[in-house]
Parts: sequence; structure tokens; C-alpha cells
Amino acid sequence: MGLEIGIEWLTLIMFGSLLVLLMAGLPLAFVTGGLACVFLFILGDERALNIVPSRIFPLMTNYQLSAIPLFIFMASMLERAGIINDMFDVIYKVLGGVKGGLAAATIIASTILAAMVGVIGAAVVTMGIIALPAMLKRHYDPKIAMGSIMAGGTLGILIPPSILAIIYAVVAEQSVGELFIGAVVPGLLLSGMYILYVIISCTISPEKGPPIPEEERIPFKEKMRLMSGMSAPIALIAIVLGVIFTGVATPVEAAGIGTFGAIIVAAIHRNLDWQTLREASLTTLKASAMVIWIMFGATIFVGLYVLEGGQQFVQGALEATGLGPWGILILMQVVLVILGMFLDWVGILLLCVPIFVPIVKALGAAAFGLDNPDDLVLWFGVLYLVNMQMSFLSPPFGYALFYLRGVAPPDIPMTDIFKSALPFLALQIIGLVLCMMFPGIITWLPNLVYG
Repeated sequence: MGLEIGIEWLTLIMFGSLLVLLMAGLPLAFVTGGLACVFLFILGDERALNIVPSRIFPLMTNYQLSAIPLFIFMASMLERAGIINDMFDVIYKVLGGVKGGLAAATIIASTILAAMVGVIGAAVVTMGIIALPAMLKRHYDPKIAMGSIMAGGTLGILIPPSILAIIYAVVAEQSVGELFIGAVVPGLLLSGMYILYVIISCTISPEKGPPIPEEERIPFKEKMRLMSGMSAPIALIAIVLGVIFTGVATPVEAAGIGTFGAIIVAAIHRNLDWQTLREASLTTLKASAMVIWIMFGATIFVGLYVLEGGQQFVQGALEATGLGPWGILILMQVVLVILGMFLDWVGILLLCVPIFVPIVKALGAAAFGLDNPDDLVLWFGVLYLVNMQMSFLSPPFGYALFYLRGVAPPDIPMTDIFKSALPFLALQIIGLVLCMMFPGIITWLPNLVYG
């Protein structure tokens, strides 16, 4: 028989050692999985190790998860085919005459990009390479330029097809399609808030985002011709999201359609060759393997913690704070933001969601003024996605900040990158509060689609 350790001490030892090893720079997947096996052996006996296959196997055979490599492949095909460059170019020329137009173009391009790419890094890096030099050349305020790239780039986590949403739905045992549809309005709301902020601040002080000089602007006919060149990728997004929303296809089938479509779009743009296919496949392999390994490790870790009574401990601790349902919800959001500064998003999801979702369900829909328990789970899921988006922007360890650092000119100090994220972070907090105060922002569209 293994050791008997009280749950309070176990919480401290398990999460303490997790933190120490992560700070030592070890990869999350192997830290969580390795620690879990060590603790399983200490707490139980060799039979306790049977938890490992029994937790991993349901994930390995989960049909929903096959959408992940497909969406990643679709994104990397479109990126390799140079479509993202073309798209920014078009939007940039169409909006160039507006004050702050290029920053707005960056956010719009990122929003469309988010609908193609479920991954954050790709959008921030791509826009950093294409849009940042373009804006700096036009004497844009670097803070506005960098902020709009990071804020726009993080929309990928929210706007479907988001990979985070797929994993969330699998872990919380929820419909992927509903979560996708629930995230549309909040995603567009945030995107709209960013664009308004950029245009208003550039209208107030035009030196922050000057319009393109008259002689470089293009006539309306030329604009229409440029727009028509973008019809293939836009049609692809419309089809992929359309079949999910109408319920014609499951998200996995839609991902398959999208992948096939991406290959065709690359062919139309005359960029389809072995090199492109090979590189896109390798990117997909690396990214999917990383996500799945983290899922394996973290699910054993949390599985063990819940088995030892961690769930009841956390629930008891939250109730003991004496906060009402709203207080507990806000506390959860704060915990997520703090974790978001240190951990990577798959890790946070797998460590928190299995513990948080049952607690939210136990509080009940009525506590938050919702009529339907299904609405409650959906609402919490989208709040979670908005929250993760904040964690990508929050200094000191937000991923978006470091993705941008990698491609920004070396003479821009890191402190400027931090500062440029702050106004957009404030907008995100406003967006999160709006989604909390008015759950209808999230639940209206899914109820409309699914009745």
C-alpha cells in the first residue's frame, strides 16, 4: 500500500513540484505525465499505474480530436501558399486612405485569418512579418502597430475553427459545434472594439496612424478587381463555417472539407508543389504531436488529483471563501489569468477545466440568471476562451508578446511591446465583463441555430 497524504499537502506538493520543474524549463507534457506516474506509484501500488492507460485511451480514440491536425494542416497550407500575404495586401490597399486604416486592416485581416487558422502563433508571426514593416514605413506609432497585430492575432483562439475550443469541448464533454457558434459574436465584438479603438485614437491624433498619401491610393474599380482575387480563400472559410453552422457536417467533417479546399486554393494560386505539401505536413505533425502529448500528460495528472479528492477540496475551498456564485466565477477567471502568465493554454485547459466545470454546474444556472443548464456550460466555455485570449496578451509571459518579439525590429525595446498590449488588454477585460454581465451575447446565436 502507498503513502497516505492529506489532500491539502498533496495539492501543495503536486502543484509545487509542477511549478518548480516548469520553471526549470522542462516541457509541460513530460513534466505533468512524469510527475503523475511518480505520485501514482507513491500513493498507490503498481496496480494504481493502470490509471495511465485508462485515462489516455479515451483521448486516443476520441473522434472529435481528429479535427485538430486537419485544421492545422489547412492553416499551414494557406500560409505556405502565400494567401495570407495577398489578403493583407488587398485589405491594406482598400483601407489605406482612412486614418489608422492600416492598423484597422491588420485587425480585419487577422479576424479573417483567425477564421482560417485555429492557432495563435501563426497569426501573430505572419502579421508581424507582413504588417509591422508596412505600418512602420508609413510612420505609424509603433505601439498602435504592435498592439493591433497582437490583439488581432489572439482572436484565433476565439473565432472558430479554434483548436482550443475543440479541446475544451472534448474535456468538458460538450458539443464542439455549439461552442464554435457561441464564440462567434464575442469574437466579432472584440474585433469591432479593437478596430473602433484604433480608428478613434488615430482620428484624435492623426500622427499615430497617418493615411496613405493621395498618389498611392487606388481607384474603386481597382479595389473591386483586388477583392475578386480573394474570392477563393473567402469562399473556403464560408463553406467550412457554413457546414458547421447549418449542421450539415460535424466540425471534423468540416475540417476535412477545409483541408481539401486549402489544397485546391493553393493550386488556384499556383503554389501547389511537393515542397509546399511536405512543409505543411511537417508543421502539422509537430504541432499536433505537441498538443496531444500535453493532453496525455495533463489528463493523468488531473485524473490522479481528482481521484485523491482534489475536486471536493477545491470546491470546499471556494465555498469557504464565503463568496457568492458570481464571486466564485470571478475568482476562477482571476486564477485563469494568473495561470495564463506562466503556463501554456493546453496545460491550463487540462488542469482547470475538469475541476472548474463541475463546480460551475453545481452552482446551477439559476444562480447566474440563466434558464437552461446547457446555456450555463456553453456560457462558461466561451468565457473561458475569452479569458485565455487575455492570457496571451498579459505581460510578463503572454505568448503573443514573445511571438511578436521574435519578428519585431531589434531596436524596439521589450517594454514598448508590453506597453502596446495594455490598451488592448483593457478592451479585452471590458469584453469579458460584457460577456459575463450579458450572457445573451454568447447564448443568442447558438439558441437561434439550434433552437
